[in-house]
Amino acid sequence: MSIFKLALFAACVVLSGLTAGQQSTFSPAQPPAIPLAVKSPYLNTWLYDNDDGNGGNLAGQWSQFWAGQVTAWTGMIRVDGTTYTWMGAPGPKPVIQKAFQYTSTSSIFTMDVGGSVEMNITFTSPITPDDMKRQSLLFSYLNVEVTSLDGNPHHVQLYTDISAEWVAGDHGSVAQWDYGVTSDKVAYHKIHRETQLAFDESFDQANWGNWYYSTANSDNLSFQSGSDKNVRGDFQTNGKLGNSKDTTYRPINQDWPVFGFSSDFGSIHKETHSTLYTIGLAQEKAIQFNGASGIVPLPSLWSSYFSSEDEAVGFFYNDYGGASRTARGLDNKIARDSLAAGGQNYLTATSLATRQAFGALQLVGDSTKQYLFLKEISSNGNTQTVDVVFPFHPILLYLNPELLKLMLDPLFENQESGHYPNKYSIHDLGTHYPNATGYTDGGDEAMPLEECGNMLVMTLVYAQRTKNKDYLKQHYKMLDQWAQYLIDEALIPAKQISTDDFAGPLENQTNLALKGMIGIQAMAIIANLTGDTATGANYTNIASSYIDQWQTLGVAHDADPPHTTLSYGSNDTHGLLYNIYCDKLLATNLVPQKIYDMQSAFYPTIMGKYGVPLDTRHAYTKSDWEIFVAAVASQSTKDMFLGKIASWISETPTNRAMTDLYEVPTGSFPGGLTFTARPVVGGFFALLALKGASSEPF
Repeated sequence: MSIFKLALFAACVVLSGLTAGQQSTFSPAQPPAIPLAVKSPYLNTWLYDNDDGNGGNLAGQWSQFWAGQVTAWTGMIRVDGTTYTWMGAPGPKPVIQKAFQYTSTSSIFTMDVGGSVEMNITFTSPITPDDMKRQSLLFSYLNVEVTSLDGNPHHVQLYTDISAEWVAGDHGSVAQWDYGVTSDKVAYHKIHRETQLAFDESFDQANWGNWYYSTANSDNLSFQSGSDKNVRGDFQTNGKLGNSKDTTYRPINQDWPVFGFSSDFGSIHKETHSTLYTIGLAQEKAIQFNGASGIVPLPSLWSSYFSSEDEAVGFFYNDYGGASRTARGLDNKIARDSLAAGGQNYLTATSLATRQAFGALQLVGDSTKQYLFLKEISSNGNTQTVDVVFPFHPILLYLNPELLKLMLDPLFENQESGHYPNKYSIHDLGTHYPNATGYTDGGDEAMPLEECGNMLVMTLVYAQRTKNKDYLKQHYKMLDQWAQYLIDEALIPAKQISTDDFAGPLENQTNLALKGMIGIQAMAIIANLTGDTATGANYTNIASSYIDQWQTLGVAHDADPPHTTLSYGSNDTHGLLYNIYCDKLLATNLVPQKIYDMQSAFYPTIMGKYGVPLDTRHAYTKSDWEIFVAAVASQSTKDMFLGKIASWISETPTNRAMTDLYEVPTGSFPGGLTFTARPVVGGFFALLALKGASSEPF
């Protein structure tokens, strides 16, 4: 039996609050929201729980974009002339959902259709960190299998559609569409906004590019585009579609255009019938970037591998066999390693976080130069936010550190090209994704100590894991500039914000100071690795002096129990000391073991229902930082944190793509702060990213 299957059997199973006879099991937990097609900032559709408590059922509610607007995805099935709903809310009686389970790449539903037919419905968003060609395609799979449940033959017809709501957040926008078949016999509906607005969004959905909904062009297939009432009504009445195209292009919210497929399986008995669908977005140009050549549009990386959108659509569809095997391999790897590192509670968290973390990314460039861009989903939409890349980056260290370089490259290129006037590191590359045009006026959100520390830590850990000393040499001047800023500012931090900017500015932040000191030691290691041993020795002495003083300034030694403070001298305060993780990640050995032991003993004394508060100013916490802390804590404290987070995943009243910010006592969103679908959950891989940590020269 595979590790993945063992993990599922070991997983906790919870029951939803559905009516009697319609209870679904959820494994390894019932998440706050279920990922359906989550592959990029724009292909990011979820099953959200309605306010009336639908309870995680695929049938009965519309799928939604991460921001909350409907991206309608419909599924119906006719069995012996009776129509049922298996996805969305088109009207017919819903099937009974028997079970749901999630893995790192897939969401899997098991349905009972009238006691006569069983459906297995699998949504897979492939993640291929070692395969740039496949990772560059912003497409996702939906596979539907149908079998006889009672052993008798049944006549079965299957239907699905998507609506024009996928193509723009502004539903007053005019949509256009077409139908075609690729040279390798893949049928597709192509939908797009009539007026293409490159590098522009409405309600965080893209206003440019072509959407494709595809399936095999088989003999039993029929298709139709038109109003939702007409297309869905034709299937309910006839069990098939009219092979017709509506040519009246119109606003999305006018007679709601939908794009359907129907497959007639005929009589099914002992055999299993399956139909595969793919959905995705093709944009030839993806990002505006202010780099070495000034502001230029960057192509989507998939365009370097395929000569046309049709070719890309066909390749992805016909790649399902290999993609499924690769996905199961990644599922098994994450399951095996997570179970070993933190048990089932840890796997519950990592497997739910995987697609969400990668769902904020976009590969761009060409065969000579590639970049990996990140959108700060939900919290403000910035492009390549350094203090979001930082909590995200453990998942890349675990899966493929070379991808971290592709995220750091545009940050270095922009600043080294003279497009940013400040001496400290930039906060992000653009106020709103997908515009990475930077801040030539230096007017980004000022988070200087935070971002300098983050860049030094991430650059060094990338070089350590890949043995790429040349990367350190290439960026040595900029790295040293940031280190000198830390030397000036880290010991006694001025009043400023940290990555937790929603908590407000504060002077003398103990945790922030620690990041700066580790950043200085990181530069010492970089200097030594690149042959500048005199600077290395000097910076090591400075970092050692600072950490000695920090232990007096930032530790409440007389408290019971002793602990680090939120800010210097405030001995009645505390906070999650998550920046200590960088010391273990880089193996700098700057922080004495007694500090680790002290914090491990302290956290259980302030543990609440769903974790430890971020600091004494508020009742909320951040799950990514909790896992950073757990990764370097004692075994019992680590287990405590992981258990609380797994309980939160199962019990939280939040009903959106997993938040990283929640109230410890209730598990709910803090007032006015509805973070959702953020990539920072890549930090859930902090335990796994520690594997291979070493300060040995290379």
